[in-house]
Amino acid sequence: MVLEMVKAVVQIAFMTVLFYYLYNALYRGGAAAFANAIIFYLFIYLIAVITGLGVLKKILSICALPYVAFLSVLYQPELRRGLIQGFNKGFFKRGVSKTSSDQVDGIISACKTLVQSKRGALIVFPRHVSIKNIIETGTKLNADISSALIVTIFEHDTPLHDGALIVQDGRIIAAGCYLPLSQQRDISASFGTRHRAALGLAEESDAVVMIVSEETGAISLAYGANLYYNLDERALKSTLLALFNSLDVYNIKPEAENDEK
Repeated sequence: MVLEMVKAVVQIAFMTVLFYYLYNALYRGGAAAFANAIIFYLFIYLIAVITGLGVLKKILSICALPYVAFLSVLYQPELRRGLIQGFNKGFFKRGVSKTSSDQVDGIISACKTLVQSKRGALIVFPRHVSIKNIIETGTKLNADISSALIVTIFEHDTPLHDGALIVQDGRIIAAGCYLPLSQQRDISASFGTRHRAALGLAEESDAVVMIVSEETGAISLAYGANLYYNLDERALKSTLLALFNSLDVYNIKPEAENDEK
């Protein structure tokens, strides 16, 4: 009788510790928290098996699948980012962008014209991860890259100027596309919707996003879940070309940067 009571107390204690640890993992967030929560769950289950804590073992067995499903939904952005890093590390190697150096020059030239006219812009360069769902939110163009066309698209009185322009394999694929907003809480309050949208896509894919700020005229890049703010022309071009020809988006940094996240 006493032994059963002790087992019951121990099982309650283990469940209390498990839920407390889960609460801390949810509060802290991050991919490491997801992994730790799974490992800790397996550790408690192993103890239950070894020590013969039947009630605890049964509860953990019943809750295992819902627990993993819940964590997978909760940490979906972190898991997606991990898969994207897998693409970038070459585990699922695919082709690189065919946007040339001359075409990058033309895009940067268009951005400089937009800065002079105090107009904003979002230009997305997909890499290895498909963003078909983003492209489908806009108007498909399939046009040659042209500075004049880019400037025209982002005119204030055009229906496509508020969305993002998609450039892939040396072609303007679509315009007026909607990007997901970043869920990060520590983004500077000075950043507007364009920067948050660019960072949002950079968190969910390995795409590179160029942002032209309507308010400050700064030209920035978002990729690898980071924002590199106010880059000069040389840094923009060298970074874009490096990203177009590299699989690892997380290890490339602009040569001259003012990094804000």
